[in-house]
Amino acid sequence: MKSQKLFKFIIAIIVVLVLVKASLLFDVFSSLEEVFKGYRFNAESLFRLVIMILLVYAFCNLINLIISIIPIRNNRGKTMMTILQSFISYAAVIFAICFGLNLLGVDVSTIVASLGIVALVIGFGAESLIADVITGLFMIIENQYNVNDIVEVDGFRGTVSKIGIRTTSIVDAGGNVKIINNSNMKDILNRSDISSKAVSSLQVSYETDIEKMEEKMPAMMKAIHGLHPDLFKKEPEYLGVASLDDSGVTLKFVVEVDEKNIYQAQRVLNRELLVSFKKNGIEIPYPQLDIHQK
Repeated sequence: MKSQKLFKFIIAIIVVLVLVKASLLFDVFSSLEEVFKGYRFNAESLFRLVIMILLVYAFCNLINLIISIIPIRNNRGKTMMTILQSFISYAAVIFAICFGLNLLGVDVSTIVASLGIVALVIGFGAESLIADVITGLFMIIENQYNVNDIVEVDGFRGTVSKIGIRTTSIVDAGGNVKIINNSNMKDILNRSDISSKAVSSLQVSYETDIEKMEEKMPAMMKAIHGLHPDLFKKEPEYLGVASLDDSGVTLKFVVEVDEKNIYQAQRVLNRELLVSFKKNGIEIPYPQLDIHQK
């Protein structure tokens, strides 16, 4: 890794030296004298610059405040709101830089025309930035995901909290925030578009009469669903015997839920199954060790 960084550093130095030599041969920076001919830096220009920056900052915050109080009813609207706020922030910074230079007497248009080689270098360096912006634009047009959608990217699962022009922020169940460049948002699994299934496995002892127990299952599943109709979209489903383990027989259950509630639903299902099994006299085993002595 260190050798790669050293190699890139050497290449960057070589590129800079070549560009400097080329600029001297072709007299690239000769027109900069005209650019800074009207340059002025005094108390008045500095005061005007500060006032302009404060005005842009206040105007930017005012627009963001207006956007934030607009009632948003769906995730698509929240997505467009965060993108608009991100665009306003970038536009405000660019405007402040250009107008600030103009207040100091610098001809911005002449700078842009004069620094062709520098602009070319910046263009190559901003390749990833351009890719982020373009990718983000296509994702919004194609409606791949929105704010508050639950997505999984490279094994990281969380809720989309913000979509900007360049990056997307995802918050996992632990509150950890991962900021991903839009160009790296590949192979996205959007879990908000489909219902998920919470899975629960529970053991019963080998002495349990499986046939009698299974006769009680429909009533047990109906009762569990009646306790949590807002959490379980349907009645939990008994899938049967999953495995025969050392200490007991493992049974498997699933229930259809919203993706955002999958972990909570699993915990609730485990609890209600345990309570229901005890009420119906079904034994839940625990690890035991039998010692045989001759």
